[in-house]
Amino acid sequence: MSKRILFVDDDDKILKMFKRSLAKDFEVHVALGPEEGLKQIAEEDAFCVVVSDLKMPGMDGITFLNKVRKLAPETVRVILTGYADLENAMASVNTGGVFRFLTKPCEMGAITDVLKTCVKQFELVTAEKVLLERTLKGCIEVLSESLSLVNPEAFGKATRVSRFVRMLTQKMDIKNIWKYEVAAMLSQIGCMVLPESAIVKLNTGKPFSPEEVQLYDMHPSIGRNLISHIPRMEAVAEMVHYQNKNFDGTGTPVNSVEGADIPLGGRLLKVAGDFDLAYTRTGSWSKAFLSLENKLERYDPEIMYYLEGCLGSEARYEKGLVRVRELLPGMIVQQSVEAKTGPLLLRKGKELSAMVITKLLTVHERIGVKEPIEVYIPVEFSGGVEASSTTKE
Repeated sequence: MSKRILFVDDDDKILKMFKRSLAKDFEVHVALGPEEGLKQIAEEDAFCVVVSDLKMPGMDGITFLNKVRKLAPETVRVILTGYADLENAMASVNTGGVFRFLTKPCEMGAITDVLKTCVKQFELVTAEKVLLERTLKGCIEVLSESLSLVNPEAFGKATRVSRFVRMLTQKMDIKNIWKYEVAAMLSQIGCMVLPESAIVKLNTGKPFSPEEVQLYDMHPSIGRNLISHIPRMEAVAEMVHYQNKNFDGTGTPVNSVEGADIPLGGRLLKVAGDFDLAYTRTGSWSKAFLSLENKLERYDPEIMYYLEGCLGSEARYEKGLVRVRELLPGMIVQQSVEAKTGPLLLRKGKELSAMVITKLLTVHERIGVKEPIEVYIPVEFSGGVEASSTTKE
């Protein structure tokens, strides 16, 4: 591993001295002042160690290193200080922001020894992080594969919900998207207790038996209990637990939590899960969206806003091919409408009114209009489907 060290000081001569003296043992980088240091940390490859002078104009070393901790948590931080500021330096170690401090003047041999210790600490921290991430990834894969074997229908739903959640989180510019995607992939893990036929019933709108209703109501809490045993997955477990909780406070789990107090991941899963169910039943994004709008109190209005943004025109319209006599006010033509003899009658994107349709009918009776006409049809013309749940609300 490259032993990348960054020295930050407001004295260019000191920086050049460090770079010249330590080049044999480390890959030394320097930054003239804290602002330049933060820029390098944000833009370049990770540094094993950052060494900062305590006293610098505009931003002291402790403040600087606390910002470094937010930008690069694994980077080991060292403060360089004079004896007069020893108390402040020690305080920075005690508060956890700094791993070591060096006092001026300091021999290069002592600095080299401290830096080698810091590099080992960095390697230890990063190795543990890699091990934890691999363990976490392995646990998630095992659970997902288990679900795919035990209940392929539930696994298919989890895959589709994950796609919708990814679409929403990207549109909403949410940070740490991985947590929400993992919650979506594991959202149906509690359905391992359900027979596959029950998910088929759910997708087709057939009623559950009383036993199936009880098991389905329990699946979020079962999922939460399974996931909560995995390190760093406590927040994901809560998202899964609240996936059937309505924004108005109804649904499961039965408690007083409602509105914005419901975990954001739970609110996302509620919208994505119900939208997927409605889409599975209708095969139409616009009808699925309308079915959620008809029960708007169940959903976070902000997430619904972003869902509509993701769907675009397909949230409100369906594509169709119609004849002139089938045109209705509110439809939008998606191709230029021409007479059979060639003249252009309407341009693409024109919303039809009763007057425009009457004129088209007149032209059609006299010389004819090219048919069929590609249009966007408002979904309310054909209605939506109820995105109902088989669970008690």
